[in-house]
Amino acid sequence: MSRLPNTRIAFLLELARRLHQYGTSAPRLEMAIDLSARRLGLQADVWSSPTAIIISFSDLGQGDEGVAQTTQVMRLAPGDVNLARLCEADEIADRVIAGELDLREGFRLLRALGAPDTRKARITTVASYGLSAASIAALFLHSSWVDLVVAGVIGSLIGGITILSATRPRLAVASDAISAIVATAVAILVSAFVVPLAIKSVVLAALIILVPGMSLTTAVREVSSGHLVSGMARLGGATATLLKLTFGTVAATEVCAAFGIHARDFALPPLPGWTDWPALLVAAVAFAMLFRAARRDWPAVVVAVIAGYLATRWGGEFSGHLPSAPFGVFVGGLLVSALANLYARLRQRPGAVIREPGILLLVPGSVGFRSVSFLLERDTTLGMDTALLLLTLLVSLVAGLLFGELLVSPRRSL
Repeated sequence: MSRLPNTRIAFLLELARRLHQYGTSAPRLEMAIDLSARRLGLQADVWSSPTAIIISFSDLGQGDEGVAQTTQVMRLAPGDVNLARLCEADEIADRVIAGELDLREGFRLLRALGAPDTRKARITTVASYGLSAASIAALFLHSSWVDLVVAGVIGSLIGGITILSATRPRLAVASDAISAIVATAVAILVSAFVVPLAIKSVVLAALIILVPGMSLTTAVREVSSGHLVSGMARLGGATATLLKLTFGTVAATEVCAAFGIHARDFALPPLPGWTDWPALLVAAVAFAMLFRAARRDWPAVVVAVIAGYLATRWGGEFSGHLPSAPFGVFVGGLLVSALANLYARLRQRPGAVIREPGILLLVPGSVGFRSVSFLLERDTTLGMDTALLLLTLLVSLVAGLLFGELLVSPRRSL
């Protein structure tokens, strides 16, 4: 039995590690590594989950009857979307496969992508949390100017907690609950002693980036594509995040009440209708910052976010006798998925540049958060109704994404 070249295997393992680290779903990661291995003359059987990757390698010439000669197991932390580094990893893989880069040089470049974020990148992430919270308060919750400002400030605080938890494993485990406690406590204190706020809207807007809408959507996509272990594991992680966020908000509310601090939950005059458009633009830019897209991809990200939102909004308005919200989400998912594949075909870059930020305004994470909150408040009827709406929206979005891939077939695995 011939010995497999270690360089090719090392390169493929590092590529898999980077794709996982930058938020690639299990079906796309497995497809990407399988295609890359074949082009390098290897057969790779890949199993991916949110916290581990197992890859078995054999000689491609052995065919289907070949026995794996090397199996590697990698234990990894759940990935986070980083569009700039994902595009760099994809470009490195393409250049190695095309023979423009030596395998060792490609491996070195992939390793270099694992460098810690710069101070500028961390500041940008904190700012993206604040801008996202403020834009959501204006765009979806139609809150007041005061609510918008407070949500933006709290969002920035949560961004800071997220940055601190990235290098502190013990803090990372509890960061969701801590963020929810901070968001709720600050909102109640401001409302009690400074200016009345729409508490629920402010807290939801501030926590919106932590609400696992993307994880829920990815989980359903993975289950629907037959990746049951990865999908159910991701679904379990998203449920745990929802529980931690809900616990944090309830705990902060009860502690404030125990000290006699009660929010003046008062609805100030809402923002005028024209603010939707600048809020949408700010949200698009914030998502480009949040997903750490390269500057050259910012126009594409902005167009994707705006197109997805408008398709969802107009689809709901013209739904006829169909339920407006699910139909609008289906249309938005369909358009974003088709645009992502078209972009990948024309620009030879990962469709994730369009797909990930484009569906962020469509994912029903806030509905899941409200559902768990109602259940903890013992409002079982409203909680179950909201959970059913969550399921309907998730199925509609995933169906739209799948039909979009049928409309414009993907040529790239990412």
